[in-house]
Amino acid sequence: MELVWLIVSFVVTLLIFSYIFGDNPLFRLASYAFVGVAAGYAGLLVVYQVLWPKLVQPLLGGDLLLLVPLALGVILLLKLFPRYARFGTLPMSFLVGVAAAVAIGGAVIGTILGQVQGAVNDFDFSAPVANPTLTLIEAVLVLVGTICTLAYFHFGARVKNEQAPSRPLFVETLAQVGQLFLAVTLGSLFAGVFSAAITALIERLDFIRNVVITLSSR
Repeated sequence: MELVWLIVSFVVTLLIFSYIFGDNPLFRLASYAFVGVAAGYAGLLVVYQVLWPKLVQPLLGGDLLLLVPLALGVILLLKLFPRYARFGTLPMSFLVGVAAAVAIGGAVIGTILGQVQGAVNDFDFSAPVANPTLTLIEAVLVLVGTICTLAYFHFGARVKNEQAPSRPLFVETLAQVGQLFLAVTLGSLFAGVFSAAITALIERLDFIRNVVITLSSR
């Protein structure tokens, strides 16, 4: 059985690598299989980790309050039918509102306030540090990067003497510095993604080599 799965993995890897020659039916077959397996796995997780333990079992136990989300879920399914799609607007609006609230709350509390708190904490020298000068430089860089990056997303502009709207010179200068910090950040993220892709490629090529050696030795 282990040999069978080894061969299946080998074939699927070759199907994915066939994209080197362009989009073709073999690559699409592997892609469709991956999407189908992922969708099936996600569906099982939803049923056995969400619907059954958090909806069906409590309802069977007498928690009738859960009839409300059950009804909203059933109404949401009406979105699949164009004739009755308008009835699914209510649960869809509820989902969008909750998602927006969670996203905004996470951005404010987890990102903006966290970044501000981190920039402030870097200037806390009450604890002993190995190199105070280097720590101060790092704190200043973090503070400058935070302020300049936020200035980059300042979209307020003024119109002077019928000219094109422009930001104040001070804000524009900070925004240019913030653009540099953003470029460095995006560059490092891209480098991380690229290195991860190269690592995955090397691992797959090594896998193909090991499979060929294993099959040829049998």
